[in-house]
Amino acid sequence: MTTHYSATRGATIATLPADLFTRQPWLRGRGRHQQHSGGSRRLSGRPAVFVLASLIVALLASSATPTPLYAIYQAKWHFTPITTTVVFGVYAVAVLASLLTLGKLSDHVGRRPVLLTALAVHAGSLVIFATAAGVPELLAARVVQGLSTGAALGAIGAAMLDMDRELGTFANAVSPGMGTATGAIASALAVRFLPDPTHLIYLALIGVLALQMVAIAAMRETVSRAPGALASLRPEIILPRALRGPVLTAVPVLFAVWALAGLYGALGPALVHALTGSGEVVLGALSLFVLAGSAVVAIIALRRAPARTVMGVGILALIAGVAVTVTAVSLGSATLFFAGSVIAGVGFGSGFQGGIRLVVPLAAAHERAGLVSLLYVVSYLGLGVPAVLAGFGVVHGGGLIDTARYYGVAVIALATVALVGLLRTRPGRAVQPAARPAQNI
Repeated sequence: MTTHYSATRGATIATLPADLFTRQPWLRGRGRHQQHSGGSRRLSGRPAVFVLASLIVALLASSATPTPLYAIYQAKWHFTPITTTVVFGVYAVAVLASLLTLGKLSDHVGRRPVLLTALAVHAGSLVIFATAAGVPELLAARVVQGLSTGAALGAIGAAMLDMDRELGTFANAVSPGMGTATGAIASALAVRFLPDPTHLIYLALIGVLALQMVAIAAMRETVSRAPGALASLRPEIILPRALRGPVLTAVPVLFAVWALAGLYGALGPALVHALTGSGEVVLGALSLFVLAGSAVVAIIALRRAPARTVMGVGILALIAGVAVTVTAVSLGSATLFFAGSVIAGVGFGSGFQGGIRLVVPLAAAHERAGLVSLLYVVSYLGLGVPAVLAGFGVVHGGGLIDTARYYGVAVIALATVALVGLLRTRPGRAVQPAARPAQNI
């Protein structure tokens, strides 16, 4: 979840939260000491950006891979939907903790060391998945996976911008959604067509990471080592008094869009099964695929639109899409459910992007890192906490369908609050702070 202000375009571009801290040096108002050593044969420029983007895709695909497998684990180890959502939720907490503490580390020790270490640890999490014999191993794997993902994504996004700022900005925006979508559908296809999918899919991902580690080892380092590595581990969370109004406008939609993503990630396949009566795993994975895929399309289509426009489109699409999915759940219509998911995905991508773009450019340079940290906390709490509560609702409340209805109504309510706040905000105030020279952009 990173933002970039372009003085020539007068707009910001926001990615999904996976790379929130990828531009820490300019967010903090500091310059980056570029290191161009390493020889002309080192991988750099646009080819390096494509390699780094493939890392984001692989890491987010890995995080989405367990979603189609939860039904297999549940049948094998006889746990409830509460456990499914807890396994999902601990990943969100781990990514959040890692990004808040390790997201700036590569500014001090270098991009490549952080990336190589994080990818090795991430491969270790896949080994835990592949050898899991019960729920404790699943929880451990998700925690390790989240910690390594958070550490890697901070360095990846920063390295992208070191190599090619314009292409890196765009790649930061679309890669996370592409990874989430492809991970869910690839895992479902593995379940459908491959033997022993709970092992093979993780081994295949380890192979992909190994190839990517070779490419990273050949990549040019872009920063020199600098003191302050330990100090960089301290999270900074700031809410400047002057930004309370815009933040209060953005927070409900940020929480809402990631709560929706949490529902699809944890219980999406179960909802599709309830609506269709089919146990086809590919069909179940399509829910997350459709949501993430349409979010990517929305981000690309609206990347140059004004922030208020993007957020407005996102809020309206979120309200409409979730309303359609709630109606579909009540009527038992799978076709309507997927149609609503497409619309809600547009709301997910543009609502998040617009919310971040509405707030971050208003902050002074020294305030941005702490402000973005706050927005990140909101986003990942939205991803994890409501999903866990939904698991309790499924088991101890009215069941899956009623839980989905109440969940949808809550998302709509939050989006409506954000819409009211957006309409009450004066448009003219949103562009003035972004043009201040003091922002050091």
